[in-house]
Amino acid sequence: MRRLFCFFLILSALAVKAQNPSQPSWLSDAVFYQIYPSSYQDTDGNGIGDIAGIISRLDYIKSIGVNAIWLNPVYVSGWTDGGYDVIDFYRVDKRFGTNSDLVELINQAHERGIKIVMDLVAGHSSDQCEWFLQSKEAPNLRYSDYYIWPSFKPDGGYASLLSKFVATDAPRGPYYIKNFFDTQPALNFGFANPDPTHPWEQAVDAPGPMAMRRELKNIISFWMDKGVDGFRVDMAASLVKNDPDKSATIKLWKDDLMKWFGQEYPEGVLIAEWFNPAQSIEAGFDLDFFCHDGQYNYSSLFFFNNRRRPGAGSAPSGPYFDEAGNGGLKEWYDLYTYQYDAVKGKGYVCMPTGNHDFNRLCTEGRTKPEDLKVAMTFLLTMPGVPFIYYGDEIGLKQNPKAPSTDGSGFRAGCRIPMLWDGTANAGFSTAPIEKIYIPQDPDPNRMTVEKAEADPKSLLNYVRGLLKLRSEHPALGADASWRLVSFLDNPYPMVYERVKDGERCYVVINPSAKEVSVTVAPENNKPQLIGGFYKKCTYKQNRSGAAVISISPVSAAIFKF
Repeated sequence: MRRLFCFFLILSALAVKAQNPSQPSWLSDAVFYQIYPSSYQDTDGNGIGDIAGIISRLDYIKSIGVNAIWLNPVYVSGWTDGGYDVIDFYRVDKRFGTNSDLVELINQAHERGIKIVMDLVAGHSSDQCEWFLQSKEAPNLRYSDYYIWPSFKPDGGYASLLSKFVATDAPRGPYYIKNFFDTQPALNFGFANPDPTHPWEQAVDAPGPMAMRRELKNIISFWMDKGVDGFRVDMAASLVKNDPDKSATIKLWKDDLMKWFGQEYPEGVLIAEWFNPAQSIEAGFDLDFFCHDGQYNYSSLFFFNNRRRPGAGSAPSGPYFDEAGNGGLKEWYDLYTYQYDAVKGKGYVCMPTGNHDFNRLCTEGRTKPEDLKVAMTFLLTMPGVPFIYYGDEIGLKQNPKAPSTDGSGFRAGCRIPMLWDGTANAGFSTAPIEKIYIPQDPDPNRMTVEKAEADPKSLLNYVRGLLKLRSEHPALGADASWRLVSFLDNPYPMVYERVKDGERCYVVINPSAKEVSVTVAPENNKPQLIGGFYKKCTYKQNRSGAAVISISPVSAAIFKF
C-alpha cells in the first residue's frame, strides 16, 4: 500500500509541472512565427506586403520548423499606428486583400499543419471607426457608451489618466480618453472604482461596458468561426480604467471573457500582451511575453540602452549577449524566476526573438552569425512557447535610419521588409525602390533566404536544427522544468538545466569573446553533446570530484545526460 501511495505522489508531482489541461492541446508543441504583413511579401507590386504574399511563402515558413503564425493587425485601419488604429474590426484592409483572402490563408496554412493567430486590438479603436463617429454625436445612441467622455478635467489625484484626456470639439463633450495616440480613443470597459463626482466613470457592469464586452465577443466569434486559431490581445491589461493593481481587469477576463471563450472555443489560444505573466495567466490567458516592456523584461540581456532605441538610459556595463563579456544575469534572473515560478503549470512565460515594437536581435554590434546563433540557442531552448519574429531566422538587421512609416516612429527600423533573394528589392516587391514600404537593409552583402538556404552553416539552417532538436527532446520543450546551474556572480558561461519525462539536458551559453568555464555539482552519468555551436566544449570531473564545464568563445552547447 505504501508503494502505491508513493507512486501516486510521484504522479501528482509530475502533474503539477505538466501543461494546464484547460489550454489548447496543441500549445505545448507550438512554435510561433510573427509576421508584420506590410513587410513580408508583396504580390501586387504596390510596395506593401499582402495576404497573397504570405500564402506564397507558407512552405518556407513550415520549413523553418514553426507550426503557428501570429499576424499583426490586418483590419481596415487609419494607419496612424501600424494598423493598431482599427476602423473596421470585421473587415480586412484592402492593402492586404479581402476577408476571402484571409480565409484562404487560414485554409492553406491548416493544410500544412500551421495555426493562424490574429491580433485582437481590444482596448481602443480608430477615431475614424463608425462606433466613435456616432459616439461623438450624442448620448443614447447605439455606440454612445462605447467610449469615455469626461465633461471636465479633474484636479490632482488623477495624473495617470489625465495624460490620456484628449480635447475635442465633438458635440458629445470637451474630452475623450485615449489609450496611446490621439487617434486611438479607448473603448469603455468601465472603471474599477467609479468616482461619483465624475459622471463619465461608469462601473464595469454598467450597460455601456457590458455592451462593449458583447461587441468584443462578437469580433472574436466572427474570426474564430472563419477558422482562426486564436488571438494575441494587444494591451490586454488596459481595459478597465483606474485599476492600478489590475484586479478589476483580471476579473473581467477571468470571470467573463475567458470563461465564455473556453466554452465556445476550447482549442483556441489567447496570448496576452500584458508583460506581467503572474497577472495575465491569473486572468486566464495561456501565455504572456517577457520581452521589452514593463518591469519584467530582458533588456539587460540584449540592449545597451533602454530596451528599444539608442541613447535612452545607456547601461555602461553592456548587455549579457555581447562579445565584451561585461554583462550580468542577476537583474534578468530575479525578474524571470519570479514570473516563471508564479505561472509554472498554469501557463507560459515566453521570450520572443523580437517583435514589431523593439530593436531586432541583429543590432547593437550583435550582427555576426555566430553571435546570433548563441542568442538563438538561448531563446529557443528556454521554457515556454518560442516566438520567432520574421527575418530573425536569417539575421535580418535593424535599420536605425528607417523613416517613420504608418506612425511607427523609431519602431520602423525593426519593421523593414523581408529579404528573399538576389532580384530587385530582394524579391520582396516588383515596385520601384522608392515605393517600397520601408527601405530595406542597404548592405550589398545582406543575407537573404536564398543565400541562407544554400549555406549549411547559415543561421537559418542552425535555427532549423535547433527547432528539430527541441521537437525531439522533451527536456528542451515548453513544459520541461528549468533551473540555473551556474552562478550569478560568475555569469559567463550561463548553464541551465531542463528536465522532463526522465530526460535531462544542460544548455551552456557563452556570448563572450573569451573561453570560459564553470565548476558545478558532479553528475553520475557522462553527458553527450547533442547540439549547439562551438569550437570546443568539455565536461570533466576534476580531482575534487566536481564537474568543470569549459566552452570556447562565442559558443553554445546542449548536453544530454
